[in-house]
Amino acid sequence: MFTFIKNAFTTRDIRRRILFTLFIFAVFRLGVHIPVPGVNAEALKTIADSGILGLLNTFGGGALKRFSLFAMGVSPYITASIIMQLLQMDLVPKFTEWSKQGEVGRRKLNQASTYLAIIMGFFQSLGLAYGFNQLSGLGLIANPTATTFVTIALVLTAGTMLLVWMGEQITRNGIGNGVSMIIFAGIVSEVPKDIYQYVQTSLVGAGDKFTQNLLILLGILLILVLAIIMVVLVERAQRRIPIHHSKRASGAKYMAHLPLKINSAGVIPVIFASSFITTPQQIFSFMDMSNKHWIIREIVKVFDLRHPYGAIFYTLLLIAFTYFYALIQVNPEKVAENLQKQSGYIPSVRPGNDTESYLTTILNRLSGVGAIYLVIIAVAPIVVGFFIDVPMTLSLSGTSLLIVVGVAIETAKQVEGRMVKRRYKGFLNLQN
Repeated sequence: MFTFIKNAFTTRDIRRRILFTLFIFAVFRLGVHIPVPGVNAEALKTIADSGILGLLNTFGGGALKRFSLFAMGVSPYITASIIMQLLQMDLVPKFTEWSKQGEVGRRKLNQASTYLAIIMGFFQSLGLAYGFNQLSGLGLIANPTATTFVTIALVLTAGTMLLVWMGEQITRNGIGNGVSMIIFAGIVSEVPKDIYQYVQTSLVGAGDKFTQNLLILLGILLILVLAIIMVVLVERAQRRIPIHHSKRASGAKYMAHLPLKINSAGVIPVIFASSFITTPQQIFSFMDMSNKHWIIREIVKVFDLRHPYGAIFYTLLLIAFTYFYALIQVNPEKVAENLQKQSGYIPSVRPGNDTESYLTTILNRLSGVGAIYLVIIAVAPIVVGFFIDVPMTLSLSGTSLLIVVGVAIETAKQVEGRMVKRRYKGFLNLQN
């Protein structure tokens, strides 16, 4: 591991990209502490422990508790991306057409996602400012007028889009996927504080329960280590489908393979499912449920991860997004089409539709295993939290762990790929 890091920093291009990414992280952490004008963030301390801030605050690196410039995080952009990908599934013909136009179509879809994220971010910011002002006893905003709410919404929306732009800069000039790296930085920055708070609340001054709480903490750390090992093994596991290529000119054949990961969707289902949960949870948290109909109160529980209904719904979302995004990532139709164009085929499988059906079947089976793996890592800690008194931040550690380890693995692969590419370039230069 240390050799890998040393080799990475000795490569000039990779070193520049890593330093650029760290610079963006520093700007992100600075923005987390810049307060929004006209807001008294101290008023949020009254609801800080209610669980409402939960997941959004974790992904934002504590920005929501401070109601800072980046309080919204990249949640509106992720939600907009989910909607755009759903609309590409033959729901909007224009978007479906763009999805088949390669790089040009991808730029158009990204632009449409950005516009949708701005609209969603603005209205979500309005709801956030108004709702938190009500929950804090009208103490969050000093002058709660329409102009003030619109100004705060514009500032928060601008902060979200600035984060999206920073993520794009990481993708182009840094290391890793930009938006995922921003979420990664937010989660990692909260880990030391969460551990410190748990130690303070559960061990310091615990008295007779000190030994019991210490054993629980050690058990959690052991489970985290085992979970990290499991994540690394599964994320690297793949099934290799043999591919034969025939050269008509000479009649010779050569073999290759198509690697399909057990979890082809990566950490995207976790991010999507979490974002899908947070927006309704945020809306419902601003309502007074004491006078609502019992059906509405039951619906609210579906979006609360501290309730069994919420855990079940979160599980279903993880499974659905795993299958959905795996098909988007691999796209058996395009793979079968490309193989046919390249005179490639899978042994004992006819080219064309039969190849597409075969790949879809294999991918669905792998996605089934991948979905079970995601559920075990992300949902199991939440279920344990129903029986053991574990803080909400730690009960969400399964979701955070998947994102952090998954992003770290993908980033390491990208760095390794750039190092291999540089060695090839050096070899070619020596030959010339």
